[in-house]
Amino acid sequence: AAPPPAEPPVPPSRRRLSLPAVEPLLFLATVSLGLQGPLATQYLWDRLGAEHGYSDRNSTDSSSGCGDGNATADPLRQEVEALVSHWNLYINLGGFFVSLFSVTLFGAWSDSVGRRPALILPTAGMALQTAIYLLVMYLELHVAFFLLGRILSGLTGDYNLILASCFSYVADTSEQRVRTFRVAILEACLGTAGMVASIGGGQWRKAQGYINPFWLAFAASLAATLYAAFFLRESVKQKKAAKLFTLSHYKAVFRLYTAPEQPSSRWKLALYSLAFFLIVTVHFGAKDIYVLYELGFPLCWASDLIGYGSAASYLAYLSSLAGLRLLQLCLEDTWVAEIGLISNIAGLVVMSLATTTALMFTGYGILFLSMAATPVIRSKLSKLVSETEQGALFASVACVEGLCSLVSTGVFNSLYPATLHFMRGFPFLFGAIILLIPAAILGWIQIWDSKHNYNHFQEASLSP
Repeated sequence: AAPPPAEPPVPPSRRRLSLPAVEPLLFLATVSLGLQGPLATQYLWDRLGAEHGYSDRNSTDSSSGCGDGNATADPLRQEVEALVSHWNLYINLGGFFVSLFSVTLFGAWSDSVGRRPALILPTAGMALQTAIYLLVMYLELHVAFFLLGRILSGLTGDYNLILASCFSYVADTSEQRVRTFRVAILEACLGTAGMVASIGGGQWRKAQGYINPFWLAFAASLAATLYAAFFLRESVKQKKAAKLFTLSHYKAVFRLYTAPEQPSSRWKLALYSLAFFLIVTVHFGAKDIYVLYELGFPLCWASDLIGYGSAASYLAYLSSLAGLRLLQLCLEDTWVAEIGLISNIAGLVVMSLATTTALMFTGYGILFLSMAATPVIRSKLSKLVSETEQGALFASVACVEGLCSLVSTGVFNSLYPATLHFMRGFPFLFGAIILLIPAAILGWIQIWDSKHNYNHFQEASLSP
């Protein structure tokens, strides 16, 4: 009997879309990170304050000190604030500079060996970091061990490699026409997880202290590791063996910007990266000073209103996802991003003038499309490089995002106290002005592409 005919091969697009989603992994990792960051800072405050004989547990739960300069003039409080700020700086800088080299190494490496190793390593590193933090709390070890945990996590790529690998995974498994929306779904996961962690972690700490929330952070990072190891399927179609410790991976990232496949891609990559840097820097910087702005006069918010404001800021991820999906039905992605930037600029301007609770929440409401620009830029960047360069690309984007965090902290946290005497909301206004630059960049590239495509069409129609 003749053998049965072979089944036709599954088209790559259908095979890709059948893969398990990477969104649960990013959600779990973001919950872990969202719990660790604020809780670690509060632990440092309590621990260092106790060691120096200072305790101010009630100040964060009321607004009785609003407009009162006595608390900030306390030299002991200033000493504790300086110590906490310095240790936060050491921990963040240590993690950033170590991960700067590991992210570019592992990201480009994943283009050859696959995305799963580049997801298992950083999630396991986050679990190790959380375990070290728990040991510090249980055994009351020196807070320098926080720095050790962050450096070990940085050696495995830290959270930046998780971001790079997740966005690379989406680029591998999505067609270009739907890639922007798939990227927006990933960013919505960031907002949802951040909202869960910020609200749940703070209330849990008040009720039961630091240990139990950190156990949840450890469980979330461990669950992300197990998901990557046992449930997530590989998205790279043609894997090949590749050495890990070689300069060729760094050269691959460098070649993206110096020797792309298409000559026009070089300056587009540079301009899109600059626009992304400015947008994310303003986003991080404004977020850094929301609480300070809301605690001070004349808003004088208590902890419950601050929690609602934090939730409102995270809701922008979800509303931006819905708005992007609707606007894509009638507009090009670039113009959707421009509307998102207009939303961001208008919201920041309103916040800069906010003197009442209603006006501040109005500003939060106007930001409902503020997160629509970054998924568009990530999508456009991924379309400028080949399938075998997605890991290197998003590794470089993750490094830019880490740099944004450092720059925004330095600029906005320095600008806020320096401008209190003439305009408390000036940093928000400054951010709104900065966002005009990426708005101009995106618009100019879109107009250039339209003219270029039109001229190419004209030449093709006139040729015999």
